[in-house]
Amino acid sequence: MRKIELYEVGPRDGFQMVDEYIPLETKARIVEGLLDAGLRHIQITSLVSPKAIPQMRDAGELASTFVGEHPDADLFALVPNLRGAEAAWESGMASVSYVVSLSESHNRANIRSTHEESLAGLQAILASYPQMDVCLDLSTTFGCPFEGMKTKDDVVPFLAPYVDSGIRTVNLCDTIGIANPAQVRRIIEAVWAEYPSLDLQVHIHDTRNMGMVNTLAAIECGVDKVQSTLGGLGGCPFAPGASGNLATEDLAFMLSEMGYELDVDIPKMIELAKYQATAIPSGLFSGHQFRIPDTNE
Repeated sequence: MRKIELYEVGPRDGFQMVDEYIPLETKARIVEGLLDAGLRHIQITSLVSPKAIPQMRDAGELASTFVGEHPDADLFALVPNLRGAEAAWESGMASVSYVVSLSESHNRANIRSTHEESLAGLQAILASYPQMDVCLDLSTTFGCPFEGMKTKDDVVPFLAPYVDSGIRTVNLCDTIGIANPAQVRRIIEAVWAEYPSLDLQVHIHDTRNMGMVNTLAAIECGVDKVQSTLGGLGGCPFAPGASGNLATEDLAFMLSEMGYELDVDIPKMIELAKYQATAIPSGLFSGHQFRIPDTNE
């Protein structure tokens, strides 16, 4: 069967949901463990103002610790604006994620921008850093806490100005974990029908225990780049009390058992997830594999 690329986003999407500051040494140990387990696509931080997300106040230090030391790895960051892209470029990153919400109201609440301002911000990044790979993270692709469910008729025309501006990679994000497999298939098929050259990724939250089946639906549609977090660490500020993201080690186990090709060490990932759960006791975790007792103990 074909190869699936796992994109680990826990050091950004997982860590940012933890109120207590996670020591830099702990973050570094987790990133190092992810690399040791074979993961080569890791979103290591978010280059935002520390006032917005205090957990990310050590973003520059974390980036400087790993970027450049691992030339074989795709270490990238989420950026909300040109300033963030500048910081990423100066740290040596070759790729970033730029977040925009399909929902106008969520876009205003999350990044305090109108759709017009977000598009202009992306165009400024593409013009300033033409050599940088920019992935459009399309939040609330499948549904919004303020505007309800979304359909292919919302997604397809929304992407037009971004594709026209030069975007070649789009990450379809189920921000609040509200999607279902049929909806995932409809939207992916419609996007590819209109933009067949787009490189699509998915980022599915596990709020309703649908993360695995929705990600599998995307894979069965042809998507081969999927995002998840170690241990399922995460959540969503717009879905209070919700469980975390889809767990990377759980997803890897399923795909491996199904025969998909993966370049990761699953036992190492499970052990790392156990360490992370101990090191970050207040985190919200949706993972299962790391909770299973070792029968050899």
